[in-house]
Amino acid sequence: MRRVGIHGIGVVSGYGWGRELLWDGLLTGKPAAVPTTSDKPGESMWLARVPPGGSPNDGPTRFARAMRAAAREAIDDARDRGWRAGPRVGLLHAIVLGEVDGWREFYTERDGKLPLREYLALMPSTPMSTLMQEYGFHGPAMTVSAMCASGNAGLITAQAWLDAGIVDDVVFVATDLSLTPENIRHFVRLGVAVTKMEPLDACRPFQEGSRGFVMGEASVSFVLSARKGRPYAYSLGGAMSHDAHHVTSIEPSLTSILACMRDALDIAGVAASDVRYFNAHGPGTAQCNRAESAVLEHLFPPEVGVYSVKPLTGHCQGAASAIEVAVTALGYDRGLIPAPPIVATAHPQLLDGPTPVTGGITVKSSIGMGGHNSAVVLAAPAS
Repeated sequence: MRRVGIHGIGVVSGYGWGRELLWDGLLTGKPAAVPTTSDKPGESMWLARVPPGGSPNDGPTRFARAMRAAAREAIDDARDRGWRAGPRVGLLHAIVLGEVDGWREFYTERDGKLPLREYLALMPSTPMSTLMQEYGFHGPAMTVSAMCASGNAGLITAQAWLDAGIVDDVVFVATDLSLTPENIRHFVRLGVAVTKMEPLDACRPFQEGSRGFVMGEASVSFVLSARKGRPYAYSLGGAMSHDAHHVTSIEPSLTSILACMRDALDIAGVAASDVRYFNAHGPGTAQCNRAESAVLEHLFPPEVGVYSVKPLTGHCQGAASAIEVAVTALGYDRGLIPAPPIVATAHPQLLDGPTPVTGGITVKSSIGMGGHNSAVVLAAPAS
């Protein structure tokens, strides 16, 4: 695979509308989640929801506005850094649950009755079509979905498009704004989401006392190109696999996960000894802690530093790996990894708070519910 540059970044997150708000929020070490009023009287939940914002011209919902805002910020950023669109710009949109607020209102408040224009706004094709129209892009446009691994899946798909010569550039967006009361309750019932504890008490990847994750939302966009420019970082390649084991649980031998990580390194042409950082899926659940600790033990040298920003951003579901790739790319550009603070007895390789980047390769893993395994290999522009 040719290396693919991340030439522009756009972010809408629980910290606010814009990548600088994400970066500044991470550097404070304070989580984006805040106590949020529940649908039950007198009850609140810790959530990293995307706040109201965006342009009404981009659609009636937070989902459509966030998707368009993130993509627009990434495109503007790439242009400022010297990127110019080729004749075939493709669009990939990673989603798991799209337009949840709109569909909830459609069924529970509007009795299935909407003006045709509002109904069409609920279709996953609509924000993609309007974005392509805005910029006059004529490459392929489609969605990808691999649960929490959707961000990595989108990056790998974009790289395949570019390698095959199908496109000259790709605008990739991952959007998940799905924190309705119903969805939150079911993730709590699954035993993985925590809403009644402060984030750094609840979500402690690779630390003692972790209970799971606090839920978050985000829309994250990248402009990806193999042509020359001034990228934040390069994707050297990646791999995916499936456990074929269970709808929620990781296959206990970890055979497929370890094979996926090795495949990603092989495809990227990188030796495990070259890896310096492991940007883990890191949701703070017991089975993911076990799985990714095994990856550290069996694959990488002991000097590799591991981190997960989910204690700060929340678990952004279908946009999780995208926001975490954005953190690595911004970190390379700014010479700093904004890792969360350690708050309990921890794995000896866990980074503690903002850490200077000392060069080298980052492996970004993402494990999606249902058996999805993924890893992408990232490098600084000077690598």
